[in-house]
Amino acid sequence: MSYFPFFIDIENKSCIIIGGGRVALRKVQKLKPFNPEITVIAPEICNEIKKLGGITLIERSFEENDLRHAFMVISATDDIKLNADIYDLCRERKILVNTVDDKTKCGFIFPSIVKEENVSIAVSTSGSCPVFARYLRKKLQSLLQKDFMAAKKLSLWRGLVKERIPSESGRKRALKKILDLLLSDITVDERTIYRIIEEEA
Repeated sequence: MSYFPFFIDIENKSCIIIGGGRVALRKVQKLKPFNPEITVIAPEICNEIKKLGGITLIERSFEENDLRHAFMVISATDDIKLNADIYDLCRERKILVNTVDDKTKCGFIFPSIVKEENVSIAVSTSGSCPVFARYLRKKLQSLLQKDFMAAKKLSLWRGLVKERIPSESGRKRALKKILDLLLSDITVDERTIYRIIEEEA
């Protein structure tokens, strides 16, 4: 089975992570940059999670009522039966659910993520080879540092391009010219960018 990649806004959405060990920690670390409301539920929660801050911690066993307002759930316990029960409850309630290390009990899977400011790149092998996905993520991250900086600068000019250039085709041409310049080894000054915008206006 292959998974369709799509990006979803999880800011301020309720994310319940059931389990408090190293696996849960990795999921929390992946999610935090996207600003969901994270709640970790487990009888024991590791100190690394406690030190992260900005997370609701509930140190007890999972209860069915914990799913009441959940937007998404990550089941990261080492109890196979509990994970299966959580999956079934989420499916009944149409809640997005990920069961760690069990692709058959996942409504979604975690890609390997490259994130820089508002640019996100997701790499997935559809759960078949996570080690290779992590390898690709690291390779992409090292290759794209310069590109990320160019994308960040381009986003600063995008508003002016939209304001000054009425046609969509003109905006596309201007943004492509500006991006090409930013990705080149040429030092780009503001006058050059203003000239490109005026040419397409």
